[in-house]
Amino acid sequence: MKRGSTGSTIVLRSAVLIIGAVVLALCIFGLPAGIKSDASGYYRPILLGLYATAVPFFIALYQTLKLLHHIDKDRAFSQLSVNTLERIKYCAVTIGGMFTAGMPYIYLVADRDDAPGVAALGFVIIFASIVVAVFAGLMQKLLQNAIDIKSENDLTV
Repeated sequence: MKRGSTGSTIVLRSAVLIIGAVVLALCIFGLPAGIKSDASGYYRPILLGLYATAVPFFIALYQTLKLLHHIDKDRAFSQLSVNTLERIKYCAVTIGGMFTAGMPYIYLVADRDDAPGVAALGFVIIFASIVVAVFAGLMQKLLQNAIDIKSENDLTV
């Protein structure tokens, strides 16, 4: 292992763990309180939908930690990393697809309550999911090309 390789991913690993802890706390404490509340009304299906999107979100976070582990162990340019990026891409597409499917209802609720921020938040999440999916797909393709070039160079030497 190269010296300092673990330190290079500590900040990223910490950020992923903090994000995961915040979302887990919201899933454990925030969403149940909102769902049980009588004031949630039309928002209850949206809150339940957030639970469904939490599953691919946590899978993507776990895959991100695996990718950082591969980087720490000097296996960044391996098929394992390519597969991990592919899983992250599919999780992002799943989250974006779930929110896209729920947007008509979100729009109706936002229109009924005159709360455009709810609809805007849905679009922001869809956009962020698309960005993550495209970035993971590009990184997957670049990494696969680098692995292919490396294997060709190893065969010629």
